[in-house]
Parts: sequence; structure tokens; C-alpha cells
Amino acid sequence: MKIGFVISHYPAEKRIPILPEDIHNFENEVVIEEGLGKSMGIGDQSYKAVGCTILSRKEVFATCDTIVSLKVLQPADYDDIREGQMIIGWTHPEISGKSFMDSQGIPKKLIIVDLDNITPAIYYQDRSIEIPWIPSNFIYMNSFYAGFSATSHALMHKGIIPDASYRVAVLGSGNVSQGAMNAISKYSTNVRMYYRRTMEEFIQNIEEFDIIINGIQIPHGTPSLITYEHQERIKKGALIIGAAADGDGTIEGIQYTPFEDPIYERKGVYYYCVDNAPTIYYQTASRAISESFSKWVYREDVKKLYELANTIMHD
Repeated sequence: MKIGFVISHYPAEKRIPILPEDIHNFENEVVIEEGLGKSMGIGDQSYKAVGCTILSRKEVFATCDTIVSLKVLQPADYDDIREGQMIIGWTHPEISGKSFMDSQGIPKKLIIVDLDNITPAIYYQDRSIEIPWIPSNFIYMNSFYAGFSATSHALMHKGIIPDASYRVAVLGSGNVSQGAMNAISKYSTNVRMYYRRTMEEFIQNIEEFDIIINGIQIPHGTPSLITYEHQERIKKGALIIGAAADGDGTIEGIQYTPFEDPIYERKGVYYYCVDNAPTIYYQTASRAISESFSKWVYREDVKKLYELANTIMHD
């Protein structure tokens, strides 16, 4: 089957989903949008050399039933999306990609593949099913980069280099939190990590911290761990970094912020919540993405994804 790769037009996104060196032993015919590798300094000829077909963006949408876009497709592409196509990427149809799901996914009966690091799944209409052959944490390094990047980006835009006088809390122990800890520890040793089982202790002392970095993501619809009431006690001038990028999730009411203007203020507290922070280190992140996605997604025949989708399409 043909699998078409297009450049992500998500704001500020520079990562790419596939590198030529990872294209080998694929069961699918690979179609590449012209200029896909430009941000990495990779020309179309490098993709041709490993057997790819190079087409314009419109031609990719017109000839491929399966489309890979690293981040959710944007309105400029909506007219080219055909009914019943499979869209693969970080689509996040229940959170940041909900508007795409509502306006395109459901009306056009699209098969939406969300390559979430913990629970990769297929969505069709109001149903979903996990993809059993893709293991949890299959792209953990991008999650690590998310924590590292969000922390670095937020500090830069807040204009601070935190020394030991800043009290810092990192929430969670997963990949995002580990990346955040790696980044913040380069500046200060005055850092504490809190886990779900010690969240009550953090809440009791929330007013003590100058920087709070959240790496916890909770299921959609779950009550927030840090409520509006808790936030009322955060000291004025503190910086809250939503490294997990689950808007209005773990931190009640936190809003996604644009890459170019990533911090907003509410009641004297500053919030950061960019949902594609790893694009800061796009070259490093793209290599990890291409290697992992090739192994677990692209190399296998996408017919397997269609077969799995069929189990929920006809329920």
C-alpha cells in the first residue's frame, strides 16, 4: 500500500517523520512530499535514492489512502483530505486535535491513528481501539525531549537563569519529567520531584515554589490534580511549565500557548504550555522519531492498521 508523508504545517513545527536512512525493508510504497527533508538539510534526491516517489503535496493527498503528518493537519489541507483516508501522526483527537476530529475526522469518516507514546490507538467516529503491537513507550525519547525542551524554552522566554535561590518542583517520574529534571538540574540543585503518591505533600507546600514543572498527563475527563483553588496559593511571579502539554488536564484551566509567545499571566502567575516544544531541538528529535516510527509503524504493512480499524468501524 502507498503511505504518503507530508510536511507538518503546525505552527513552528520543524521536525520530520521519516529520514532516508531508516527506509529499508518497508512493506509499503513510500511517497514523499517535495521538500520534506528541507529543515534537516536533506534533499529530495536522498529519498529517491532509497526508492521513494516524490510528489507535490496535493498529489500526495490525491494518490495515497494513508497520510502521515507528524502533527495534526491544518485547515489549509482540509479541502484535499478525502473521505475514508487514514491519517497517522500525533493527532490527539480527544485533546489538542479535537477540533480536527470534529470538523474532519467524523464528517469524512477518517481513520485517525494517534501515535501517543503510552497508548497508541485508532479512532473512528466515536469509537477507538488500542494498537496492540506498538509497545508503550515506543517513542519515549521524544517525551524526554518534550520535558527538556519545554523547560529550556520557558526559562528563556521568562528571561531567567534560575540559581539555587529558586525553589523548583518537578511533578511526575516519567519520560517528560525526567527530561525536565535533566534540564533544570543544569541550573539549580534546589529541585524536588513529586510523584502521584506524594502529590498531597506538594499541594500542602505549593506556595513555596518559584518554578513548578508538570510532567504528569492524566486521562481526558479526569479531575485535575492542581485545581484553581490550589493555584490561588501559588506565589506571585511563579512560573508554571506545562511540560506534559495536557491543556486543562493535570493543571486546571491551563491553556495551550503558541510557540512564538509561549507564556501568559493569570492572577500574577505565569503559565507555559506549548504542545510541540521538542521542535526546538528538531534535528535530534527527528532522528529518534524516524527510527522508532519506522520500526513500529511504517515498516509494517498498513493493511494491519486498516484490519484493526475494521473491528470498530462495523460494530
